[in-house]
Amino acid sequence: MGTPEFARPPLEYLHRKTRHEVLAVVTGPDKPSGRGRKIIPTPVKKAAESLNLPVFIPESLNDDEFISGMKEIRADIFVVVAFRILPEKLYTIPPHGSINLHGSLLPKYRGAAPINWALINGETETGLTTFFLKKKVDTGNIIHQERISIKPEETFDELYQRMSEMAGPVIDKTLNMIENANIVPIPQDDSQATPAPKITPFDCMIDWGFPAKNIFNFIRGLSSTPGAYTFFRDKKLKILRAERLDSGREADRRPGEIIKEKKHLIVTTADKNLIILELIPEGKKVITGEQFLRGYRPEDGELLGQITEKLKKQS
Repeated sequence: MGTPEFARPPLEYLHRKTRHEVLAVVTGPDKPSGRGRKIIPTPVKKAAESLNLPVFIPESLNDDEFISGMKEIRADIFVVVAFRILPEKLYTIPPHGSINLHGSLLPKYRGAAPINWALINGETETGLTTFFLKKKVDTGNIIHQERISIKPEETFDELYQRMSEMAGPVIDKTLNMIENANIVPIPQDDSQATPAPKITPFDCMIDWGFPAKNIFNFIRGLSSTPGAYTFFRDKKLKILRAERLDSGREADRRPGEIIKEKKHLIVTTADKNLIILELIPEGKKVITGEQFLRGYRPEDGELLGQITEKLKKQS
C-alpha cells in the first residue's frame, strides 16, 4: 500500500528481488498534474501495472466491498509505505498484521514529513524504521531500524531518493525476521517523540533575520518541493540551493540585503552571508545565482522578502 514516488522503488524491489510474493497493490486515485492538469496515475500504480500486479484504488478504506476484497486476497501481511491512515478493521486483516516503513528513527519525527524536518533541523543522522501498525499514527512497536548519515549539503530531493532506494532491502529484512519469528518488537518511548507535521507552501517563506545556518538548512530541507521562497520586486523567488560563507554580515547591512558581486548572488542573514546557487523566479525555470544577477540586475543593498502594499492587496 503506497502512493508517491518514495513507495515505488520498494514495491519494485519486493517484486523482483525477494522471494516474497506481492499479491496486490493498493494506491491512491489518478490526479491532475502540471500546467495542462493532465490526469496521471500515481507512481505506485504505474509501477504495479508495469509489473502486472492487481491494483486496488478505493475511494474509502472503510468501504465494505474493499475490505472484503482485501480479505479475499488472503495475504500473510500488509506492507504500508507512504500511504493513508489505515482503519483498524483493515490493518488487522492479515494473520501477521500490517507493517509500516517510516522515514525516520522513530519515535523521532512522527508525522507526514520526517525527511524534511530532519534536514530543516540540521540533523546529521536519520534512518528507516519498520513497525507494526496500531490505532495511533506512527506509534506501533518497532521491528527494525537502520541508521543513515545525512551529507552536509544534501537536499530533500537527494535524501528522499536515497532513502527510497534503501527502503526495499529494509522491508525485505523485516519480512524475513517476521517469517522466521526472529523479532522482539520494541515499544516506542513516547517521551522521546518529536513531531514532523505536513509542510504546506504557507510554511516555506524564508525569514532572513535567522542565522545563516538555520536558513541554509531550511532551504535544503524544502528543496525542491514545496520549496523555500522569498520575494523580489513583488514576485515570488523559490530558492533551491545555497552555500554558507564564513564572512559575517557587515554592521551597516540589514538581513536579506543583496550584496552585488560579479558572479555570485550573496544575501545577508542575521549573522553570516549565503551564496544563492540555484533559484526559480516566479513563472520561470531553474536558473543559477549568476544568471539571476545578469537577467534581473538587482541593486546592491536591495532587500529580499519585502512585500509592497500593492502585493498585499492582490493577495
